[in-house]
Amino acid sequence: MKKALLVVSFGTSYPETRIKNIESCEETMRALCPDRDFFRSWTSHIIRRKVAQRDLMLIDSPQQALERLIAEGYQDIAIQSLHVINGDEFEKIINEVKVYQHQFNKMFIGKPLLSSFDDYLKVIAALQAQAPVMAADERVVFMGHGTTHHAFAAYACIDHLFTDRKLPFIMGAVESYPEIDTILERLVADKVRKVHLMPFMIVAGDHATHDMASDEDDSWSSRIQALGIEVECHLQGLGENLQIRQLFAEHLLAATKEEA
Repeated sequence: MKKALLVVSFGTSYPETRIKNIESCEETMRALCPDRDFFRSWTSHIIRRKVAQRDLMLIDSPQQALERLIAEGYQDIAIQSLHVINGDEFEKIINEVKVYQHQFNKMFIGKPLLSSFDDYLKVIAALQAQAPVMAADERVVFMGHGTTHHAFAAYACIDHLFTDRKLPFIMGAVESYPEIDTILERLVADKVRKVHLMPFMIVAGDHATHDMASDEDDSWSSRIQALGIEVECHLQGLGENLQIRQLFAEHLLAATKEEA
């Protein structure tokens, strides 16, 4: 029986961060499944089109990848999402997979990064490992993507856990709660002198470069500096964090064991 590993991510148009983050995660998954042929898929049509036109790099959508696997005779499929939360993008994967599931003999689907309480604790440990050494009046502010999906609560949950464990971390989101205005109020109230900005995203791509770290007036960096607070930006995606990659590997391994 031909076996395949399909790793699905949102994608990125930034080549350097693709290598450091997405491909690093993919290599971890491949090492876990040496008996499976590797395939890649990105969910973002806009990014796939951009890299195809600019870099002549053709990357399948999940639907295209599944149709390719069927055409090439694969019957045992392991799928791992590189998404952070169980939101819209992950649900799209599940819905597309359901259409083709009956055409495979076996199919395993690993869960996104934050899928259990234990995941939250492991992610927090991973964030502590990458955080700089800080003085009492410094904070790390993480920028999550956010979503209109009800899974946006994941960002508030991990922020609450930061507070509960008295960590000098704050979680925010570009497109949902916790909002930057709330973060600014907390920084002022805590009399913070310096902020370290880090993306809470698998890749340090467009949001990290523009919405977080740019000199534009409405970027998080600019808005925090406007309060007289020093800012240091760290353009490091979660995919560069070994503990994050290992957690994805745990999810893939758990999925294959559940279906065994």
